Amino acid sequence: MTLRLSEEQTARLREAAARDGLSMQAAALKAVEDYINRRTATRDALLAQILTEDAEVLKRLADS
Repeated sequence: MTLRLSEEQTARLREAAARDGLSMQAAALKAVEDYINRRTATRDALLAQILTEDAEVLKRLADS
């Protein structure tokens, strides 16, 4: 995969990576990992909410 950034995005990534003592690649990989982890946590929370709030409906569906 090739990641193409605008000049402004590249500059901002370079600055952020430098502040964190990371290479630009390491900073980009960390951002991707953080994004994936947030999405997974959000999905898990929503699923738990559905299972809790709709437990009775899901039970009836399973029994039918």
